Amino acid sequence: MTEPDTTADGPRPPVRGTASAVAHPNVALVKYWGKRNPTLNIPATGSISATLGGFASRTRVTFFEEAGPDRIQLNGQEADSGTGLRICRFLDLVRREAGFAGAAEVVSDNDFPTAAGLASSASGFAALALASCRALRLDPSPGELSILARRGSGSAARSLHGGFVELKVGSRADGLDTVAVQLAPEAHWDLRVVVAITREEPKEISTTEGMVQTADTSPYYPAWVSSHEPDLGQARQAILARDIEALGQVAECSTLKLHGAILAARPGVIYWNGATVEVLTAIRQLRRKGLPVFFTVDAGPQVKVFCLPEVVAQVERVVAAIPGVRRVLVSGMGGAAQGSP
Repeated sequence: MTEPDTTADGPRPPVRGTASAVAHPNVALVKYWGKRNPTLNIPATGSISATLGGFASRTRVTFFEEAGPDRIQLNGQEADSGTGLRICRFLDLVRREAGFAGAAEVVSDNDFPTAAGLASSASGFAALALASCRALRLDPSPGELSILARRGSGSAARSLHGGFVELKVGSRADGLDTVAVQLAPEAHWDLRVVVAITREEPKEISTTEGMVQTADTSPYYPAWVSSHEPDLGQARQAILARDIEALGQVAECSTLKLHGAILAARPGVIYWNGATVEVLTAIRQLRRKGLPVFFTVDAGPQVKVFCLPEVVAQVERVVAAIPGVRRVLVSGMGGAAQGSP
């Protein structure tokens, strides 16, 4: 006779379905900041990103036939209350679509720093969206899956795709046209990304908090929103032409505009540290020497340096030698999120 499957809390209830997914983080080249509709998580602007193949979130979702509290484990530990609630609310969207009310167990791990400015929420929610739909045997269209992932994290829709991706801002109040589309596959352009880790710990002010504070109080925020369309057009053109100089110009401009608006909030939000600034300075010096290289920084202290393959070793050496850089990671372009039973 087979013994029943048990946990520390007693026998496990019957399983309705289980599935796993892997998704990669993405780096925004033209960034978004702020929400047009916070409830539906619709960004205030469009954005363009590159998916990174060197890092991944791996997530397994199991739904049980019986109702009860969800169990959320992230990187080997029980999720904190805020993160757990965010994930449970996301799972409610999937359960509602499936007409199902059972409990869920989520086990997710990142092989890169979490909540530290490396888009762990993007890859995490992309993997969660794909795995939870498969576990409940839902078959959403690419657009529907994009909308679902976006509800968890605005940038998660981009991590569903590989290569270069645009998240359309859309115009509908319901957000049904705010979806991510691939601009070019990962094989289109062999760029490398050198990531300077200048802080391992989670950031003190979350992306969501920073967005709200900037939108509500920064005098520069309206200019940030209104200047976005030209940036998107220039980035699309540069990516399709594989023009690293043109892409670098618009990406660095987007980064500095973003952090200028954030710094001008009341109180100002400072995501950078001293090593962040030193890396930016070093990259500009390398470019003045003729190297094809540019930087971008999201809501955190880590610097992502894009370059061509032939100079990646030189860029890595320079960045690793900067005081305050704790370690350096190197990635190439990544592919789409993948699910499995």
